[in-house]
Amino acid sequence: MAAEPIDLDDIRDQARRWLDDDPDPATREELRAVLDRLPASAPELADRFAGPLTFGTAGLRGPLRAGPNGMNLAVVSQAAAGLVGWLAAQGATGPLVIGYDARHGSREFAERTAQVATGAGRPALLLPRPLPTPVLAYAVRQLDGAAGVMVTASHNPPQDNGYKVYLGARLGGELGAGAQIVPPADAGIEAAIRAVGPLAQVPLGPAGQVLGDDLVASYVDRAAAVIDPAGPRDLKVAYTPLHGVGAAVLTAAFAHAGFGIPGVVPEQAEPDPDFPTVSFPNPEEPGAVDRLVALAERTGADLAIANDPDADRCAVAVRDGGPASARSAPAGPPVTAEQQRGGWRMLRGDEVGVLLADHLMRRGVQGLYATTIVSSSLLRAMCAARGLPYDETLTGFKWIVRAGGGSAPLVYGYEEALGYCVAPEHVRDKDGITAALTIAELAAGLKAEGRTLTDRLDELAAEFGVHHTDQLSVRVDDLRVIADAMARVRAATPTTLLGHPVTEARDLLPEADVVILRTDTARVVIRPSGTEPKLKAYLEVVEPVTDGDVPAARTRAATTAATLRTEIATTLNL
Repeated sequence: MAAEPIDLDDIRDQARRWLDDDPDPATREELRAVLDRLPASAPELADRFAGPLTFGTAGLRGPLRAGPNGMNLAVVSQAAAGLVGWLAAQGATGPLVIGYDARHGSREFAERTAQVATGAGRPALLLPRPLPTPVLAYAVRQLDGAAGVMVTASHNPPQDNGYKVYLGARLGGELGAGAQIVPPADAGIEAAIRAVGPLAQVPLGPAGQVLGDDLVASYVDRAAAVIDPAGPRDLKVAYTPLHGVGAAVLTAAFAHAGFGIPGVVPEQAEPDPDFPTVSFPNPEEPGAVDRLVALAERTGADLAIANDPDADRCAVAVRDGGPASARSAPAGPPVTAEQQRGGWRMLRGDEVGVLLADHLMRRGVQGLYATTIVSSSLLRAMCAARGLPYDETLTGFKWIVRAGGGSAPLVYGYEEALGYCVAPEHVRDKDGITAALTIAELAAGLKAEGRTLTDRLDELAAEFGVHHTDQLSVRVDDLRVIADAMARVRAATPTTLLGHPVTEARDLLPEADVVILRTDTARVVIRPSGTEPKLKAYLEVVEPVTDGDVPAARTRAATTAATLRTEIATTLNL
């Protein structure tokens, strides 16, 4: 498809109007430099003005650069003014609670948000320093905020930043108190943002009240209380925050809960917005946890744990061996070379998800268990067998924490992308700190019995069958590739998978851009990523265990899943 011709006069006029309204000298200078390079810089300038960042259910997220199609002080000022105006229009009282991570620009964006709030007459409460996203989600509930803002781009590349919004109890209701926004709030805030006039007319007040460390201490106290105070604590843990903000809070929570303080990867221990030791600051990405695994091996750790940079996700690596697995074939599904390093392997998000769910069930935690349409169906099978309520939602914790519509109290939710909510009454969002504590509690209990996490996974497979999950994920430079692939699968929806008839083909448009295909033993969910330029196909194969031979069932499932992966890649022409 040919690119649209660029109207240089129009794009130049847009840039000049932006310069007149931009409150930041640095981005004004940046944009002038782009203008000075015209006409050679025309494609870059057109991209910066291709349209404003859209305020959706994930808030804002984009590259740090001047112009409406980027994260900068002007865009943040407009977003803050729109949000504060929308809160006032809803009659929501209470402070705006603001947190931020250690990325480039995060503190400045947080402080400007506070100034916009106080300028409009609303109290603004800032977290005391760069802190994990779950601390902000906790603070919104704890401080009875009207809303919360977290300035973070989570695990995006270093050049990005973002702006997430949480609602308090007045607007979020019982299920959404301290949770991320969902429609129609996102559309209302977006409309209010677009209605903001010139930024020079937005009043700015003082930078708000900076909260003390007692708020962080309160979060740590409540996090430590999530696990059984009388459980075993003999466990050696290696940990990395991946240059993010999780280390201080996680190590404090472990110490408060009675565990030994985890060993931290020294090169990644301190926040660094450039993420110098990883090509991509996401524990799921190839090579991201190599230093963690090396530390775990060097120190003889029982368990290796990684948070993403804002510590709302939790990744777990285990020795691919141990007391029981030394007597049999390795447990867990076959893994890629990127997932296995020197006798260790990363657990898949679904594996950690069902381990945590099973642990809570064994502890007698009664209530609703929930996951998403792209996660493993094993949780559904576990709940059915154990007589527990279950629900399945669209992807994202904004939906998971509202699962069941209040029919039963939510006690646990997870998504396969390393997100876990083990204590919704503590944080109504994914929380990588409490997830780490809970998986450590489970691992310590198993260690006391001479067993491992992989042994428990084998037990679940023997009881419910091997639920092998995989993912086909393609990053693109042109979003039209994603749109074309989704159109292709809708126009020629497969009628068979792996030679078996498709028993269910669901298109979730217009509610969500998702296509779901099922057979009796397989499932495929195809969707664009909500936060990155990726097309994703989530694959699952269910293989029964015969004669108690779990390793053989895992091998069969892995072979079948590889065939399914190739089949779907062909269908999508990727």
